[in-house]
Amino acid sequence: MALNIKPLADRVLIEPLEAETTTASGIIIPDNAKEKPQKGTVIAVGKGTKDEPMTVKKHDTVLYGKYAGTELKLDGKDYLIMRESDILAIV
Repeated sequence: MALNIKPLADRVLIEPLEAETTTASGIIIPDNAKEKPQKGTVIAVGKGTKDEPMTVKKHDTVLYGKYAGTELKLDGKDYLIMRESDILAIV
């Protein structure tokens, strides 16, 4: 089902990737010790501003700050909406 949401100006809607459940060595991480994910997939992009066009596009995988954006819950899924300037890199 497609989301019926369109970010305004320089905002981006991101679906965070799942938090890691095990370490590289195979140790299982309990729920209360999991780090908040800092990587996600762009779901929707605003049109940008007159002075700054958007550089990210739909389906890009991006890195963002740990406390960036506002958390949303739509159709039972978690999303983040943030300004493009809060995105650190495109992976």
